Amino acid sequence: MIGSKLRVIVLTQGGCELAINRLLDLDCIEIAGIFLETSTVKHRSLRERISRSVRYDGFVETVLKLLRKLGGKNGSLDGRIATLNASRGRLREIAEQHRVPFHPLGDYHCQQSIELMRSARADLGVLLGTNILRESVFQIPRLGSINLHQGLAPYYRGGPSVFWELFNDEREVGLTIHNVAPKVDTGDIILQRTIPLEYDYSYQLNHQAFIDDYCEKLKMPCANLLADAVSMIADGTALRIAQEPDLGKRYRLPTKEQKDELRRRLRERRHQRDYQLAQGINIGD
Repeated sequence: MIGSKLRVIVLTQGGCELAINRLLDLDCIEIAGIFLETSTVKHRSLRERISRSVRYDGFVETVLKLLRKLGGKNGSLDGRIATLNASRGRLREIAEQHRVPFHPLGDYHCQQSIELMRSARADLGVLLGTNILRESVFQIPRLGSINLHQGLAPYYRGGPSVFWELFNDEREVGLTIHNVAPKVDTGDIILQRTIPLEYDYSYQLNHQAFIDDYCEKLKMPCANLLADAVSMIADGTALRIAQEPDLGKRYRLPTKEQKDELRRRLRERRHQRDYQLAQGINIGD
């Protein structure tokens, strides 16, 4: 935009302090509101929860989770909730410090939330880790909304980040800023970059611990890419590149079987690497 600042609203569930701070550094925008969705867990019956747990974590882990819950201990779940709540508290502090309106919402799609977002009179929406949104929400801003996606669209859409790149033995992970469209991660691409990916075998076969730490390191590159994209939109230099979704696929949460397969593949790659080192073969060849 020329002559005035771009009014931006941010939609998030938390965990995006670096990105928010980078946006606040931009002189070309005004953050008209941070809208934090707090009801992020879909309500399911006990039978559905057990079935999903068996599918994604396996029978043994499901039994252990039930025993921990009966004993009043939720283990990693308690830790994730505490981390998320701490992040949300920091977001509120950042908003108060910079006098940015801060709105905790139970559900983006209820009429009251929609009216509140409309009242911000935003030019652009920025999505930072939300559930899938309907068009009635992401089209509220005048220019629609953009999304920060950890994946090289259109080849890697959906998620989770890094798991499927490891599964497919990729050598890099993509970061994508794209316009939000009705189908997941299919909107026009504004900016992309890639980050080298090499599995660290000091984690042994605990690929989730590696992924968690790797994703933590992606936060700053993601924040910088987002700031660049928003700056380009504000000054009118942003280009929109239409995606060809047929070139890639939408990935989903890995099942227990797929997690086991990744461990098998990592073990096989480690053996191959160790053999090449023993033979004096340059791994990069």
